[in-house]
Amino acid sequence: MSNERFDPSVADGRWQAAWDEARCFEADSNSDKPKSYVLEMFPYPSGRIHIGHVRNYTMGDVLARYRKMQGREVLHPMGWDAFGMPAENAAMEKGVHPAGWTYQNIETMKGQLKQLGFALDWSREFATCDPEYYGHEQALFIDLFNAGLVYRKESEVNWDPVDMTVLANEQVIDGKGWRSGAEVEKRKLNQWFLKITQFAEDLLEGVQGLDDWPQKVRTMQENWIGKSQGLEFAFDLSNGQKLPVYTTRPDTIFGASFVAVAADHPVAQSLDNEEARDFIALCKKGGTTAAELETAEKLGFDTGITARHPFTGAELPLYIANFVLMDYGTGAIMAVPGHDQRDFEFATKYGLPIPRVVAPSVDEAAKPFDGEAEAGEGVLVNSDFLDGMSVEDAKAEVIARAEKGDWGVGTTVWRLRDWGVSRQRYWGTPIPFIHCADCGVVPVPKDQLPVKLPDDVSFEQPGNPLLRHPTWKDTTCPKCGGAAERETDTLDTFVNSSWYFLRFASQPGDKPFDAAEVAKWLPVDQYIGGIEHAILHLLYARFWTRALAHVGLLDVKEPFGSLFTQGMVTHEVYTLPFNFTSLDGRVIRVPENVGHKHGKFFAISDNVEVLPRPARPGDPMHYVNPSQVRKVSEKAYFLDSDLELNIGKVIKMSKSKKNVVDPEDIIRDYGADAVRWFMLSDSPPERDLPWSEAGIEGCGRFVQRLWRLFGQYEENASGEDKDLARKTHQTIAAVAEDIEALAFNKAVARLYELTSAAEKAAPSDSRSHAIRSLLLMASPMMPHLSEEGWVEMGGKGLVAEAAWPEVDPALLVEDEVTIAIQHKGKLRDTLSAPKGSSKEDLEALALASEKVQRSIDGADIRKVIVVPDRLVNIVT
Repeated sequence: MSNERFDPSVADGRWQAAWDEARCFEADSNSDKPKSYVLEMFPYPSGRIHIGHVRNYTMGDVLARYRKMQGREVLHPMGWDAFGMPAENAAMEKGVHPAGWTYQNIETMKGQLKQLGFALDWSREFATCDPEYYGHEQALFIDLFNAGLVYRKESEVNWDPVDMTVLANEQVIDGKGWRSGAEVEKRKLNQWFLKITQFAEDLLEGVQGLDDWPQKVRTMQENWIGKSQGLEFAFDLSNGQKLPVYTTRPDTIFGASFVAVAADHPVAQSLDNEEARDFIALCKKGGTTAAELETAEKLGFDTGITARHPFTGAELPLYIANFVLMDYGTGAIMAVPGHDQRDFEFATKYGLPIPRVVAPSVDEAAKPFDGEAEAGEGVLVNSDFLDGMSVEDAKAEVIARAEKGDWGVGTTVWRLRDWGVSRQRYWGTPIPFIHCADCGVVPVPKDQLPVKLPDDVSFEQPGNPLLRHPTWKDTTCPKCGGAAERETDTLDTFVNSSWYFLRFASQPGDKPFDAAEVAKWLPVDQYIGGIEHAILHLLYARFWTRALAHVGLLDVKEPFGSLFTQGMVTHEVYTLPFNFTSLDGRVIRVPENVGHKHGKFFAISDNVEVLPRPARPGDPMHYVNPSQVRKVSEKAYFLDSDLELNIGKVIKMSKSKKNVVDPEDIIRDYGADAVRWFMLSDSPPERDLPWSEAGIEGCGRFVQRLWRLFGQYEENASGEDKDLARKTHQTIAAVAEDIEALAFNKAVARLYELTSAAEKAAPSDSRSHAIRSLLLMASPMMPHLSEEGWVEMGGKGLVAEAAWPEVDPALLVEDEVTIAIQHKGKLRDTLSAPKGSSKEDLEALALASEKVQRSIDGADIRKVIVVPDRLVNIVT
């Protein structure tokens, strides 16, 4: 074996087939072993997996394989988050059906995942677009409706008049639809909502118990839920009305210089003024995300109405402002421009006062603002009876005076809003309700579920195909039997991913899951996924679990016991500083369409020669895939030519920037184990991992190095190497701890060290044990190589079902320590001594040293200081 190279092109497929045949990774819910549920956030079937997927799933796979070796029953499933807009986009752009496109992508991506040898329980696989799955989801939605946790109300939405669809806030870019480019309108539509706010306090309190979640994620959850204490009161308006407002900073009330309302506020809507109506129409064209409101130009309309300040009696101008939202608070704000950036920008634009009411100290009450608002930390200034108070004391004082004067009340508000789940599109879970003219909104009887999506839909026209389907929406009312219409909205895809982990744990045919079966596995022991899901997905999953417990379907509240957010895989970006022009004048701008052979460039499509020309002003940026790049030292060249490329920043791999690496190419060249090893090496898993050719090449060499070492295993070797034996057992213990802590890069480093030690050691029983232990420890990370080596070593069965090597506790303790001997403050000698030696013995050893005696040179010894197991200091 030692004379042959490890051939992953043969070994990988062989062992993947062997694991499938042995059904190694199918979880047994009835097993009496301790259970462990390891789950990575399931992927969207976009067409191909990317290196980011590989890193995510490799981490979970190592943990799952390790825990199986530790004697646990491991559930490590895989499925597909398969509904959503990309499939509809493909239908519109490519003329394919979303279902066909999705299932074809699933088949491709499943094959790619299998190439990497992941220890997944494919027997539990499902896609959220499977009618069986979404039928159960419809049943759960009805259960929540019956419990009062689902309702409909009229709500303002972003409406694209060209695509004729509702857009999420994130799909509104600069006030325009992300696809059509049309000016987005605000419309009132009846929408379905889940009452997540009913669980706001519980969700917030629950965060405190998530000890095994990253602190940054816990903070993000807390901020999104957004509990705040403040003051609710009403301004008296000059037109005789009252204007309720809420502020979390009542301490800054003396800094208010204007009041503003949303365009939809009743005060704004009541204005009989053409200019006001025009301004309101302008506001309706803007986006509504927090980010857009922060960055958009602040615009206002002076209503001519004033609001009386409750303490000073000053008349503050009342504006309609584009940055105030009706859906947040009361739809009106007390604006304090000195200590709120949006208010500051607005006041600056319209020449309104910007008073300072909070300063670092009373002495800095006149400190000017340096071009922006200040956060408002310090003590109160320019605030009458509040001057000199701390922020918290001033808040309490204002609230107390408001309540005593009966013009305001201290209250709690939440940033969290009920979850709007209506989506006006085809490729999603049909909302299982029927609209009857006589009976109103009626749930579909459960024995009629799933309400399936019709297959015969057209995407040739904009808008929701379900609305214009000739027959699908026509039905009968379950109550009265009269003619009725199906709901044509589908559910937000976040609903699909809010309970999928329950279905992985239990899959009965007659209901979404069995609570007793779920209780065996949940909460998920280790959940792994990207930080981009730190708010909505995790919050919605936490809510959904609580809601199902609330209606008696679950005995679990928190779905994920431990959470890990991995870093991204990054790569530098390459761009063409030129275009290609064919001899007949065509310009070829896509690098993938150009080949290079025998010093000439040609168009791949028709093999016509093309010539590079320098880029011209106005030419678009052309990104080049790393597969077309030849690196020489610090420079990059296009294909095998001498045309130099521009090298950009190292950023997250992105299809749009083409700085992606296809896992299939790397697996073909280096094998699955080298790819897996690279994903675990170097960078701590929570940090970004820069992709490098040198790195993957090094991992490929290490695979062969281990293979050669495995070939030196001698089953009946004799002799003992005490140091290597100790190193082996220390490594076994440390790697186990590292894997449990998801510190994979540390585990990799330890295996490198033990490999080097075993390579240098002479043949012995200790060396053979070290090599065998290395194979077992490496098997969760490089399973194919380990299975191949296991056979050559005469191992029984599969490594995938073998036990983790045992540790001898006695060998974890060092028998000897190195003692430093000092005289006159300088190191004179070092000695080896048994660990735990007495002070007397260490003093005797030190004084027996020839080097120490030469240094003392007959002088009287005044004192000997002994630090056990570390140091002997001789004072003369």
